Formats: sequence, C-alpha cells, structure tokens
Amino acid sequence: MTGRARGDVRESGNLALAANGQDCAEQLARFFPHARPVRIPVQVIALRGGRSSLREAAVVEYGGPEHAIFVSTLPLEFDDRVQIEATGEGRPAEATVVGLQYHEERKAVAVRFLQGPCNWVVTQP
Repeated sequence: MTGRARGDVRESGNLALAANGQDCAEQLARFFPHARPVRIPVQVIALRGGRSSLREAAVVEYGGPEHAIFVSTLPLEFDDRVQIEATGEGRPAEATVVGLQYHEERKAVAVRFLQGPCNWVVTQP
C-alpha cells in the first residue's frame, strides 16, 4: 500500500506541472489578443550557429496568424530564431522569440512568424 501511495503522489505532482505549464502559456497569451486556444503538436528546433541544433516536441497552446505560444524546455531567449513544424501539417515555419513567461520551472515562449501568417495555425478548428 505504501508503494501505491507514493505512485499517486508522483502522478498528482505531474498533473500539477502540466497545469502550471498551461497557466504559464495562458498568462503570456494575454499579451497577444489575436491568439486563441489551440492544441497543435509541433517540433521546435532552435536555430543556432554551428553544427549542433536543439530540438524538442511541444504543443502550441495558443496561436494566431502571426504568433504561436508553447511551453518549452529549450534555452530560448528574446530574439532567438526557431523553426516550428506541425506534425503532418505543411511546411516548417521560421519564427523569432518575442515573449517569455516563467512560472515554477516552466517557460512559455511566444514567437512571431517571419514569413507572415502561418497556415497550419490559422486553419486549426
């Protein structure tokens, strides 16, 4: 019974982290009035000089024609460039970081698309 209780505590803690991540993205979305709630699985690649690139799977939580907001563990800062590719949706989009919101070890990132409106964000139901 002790093992089960520990498992329940860990599970509850994971749920709290997920909720905090969403709250973090929601707080950042307040500064982007055209962003609406979406759930788009993506691959995010930090575009840096050199041969190494950092990549992670993420979910765009809020999006609009020119912006996307997602929770990330990548070491991103203002003006960093990223490439975002929706899973199974069209071509990748390049973007630049225009906003960050930190909350309890989580970080929401807002990016602005560099080539204008991004179709796979705009056409999501």
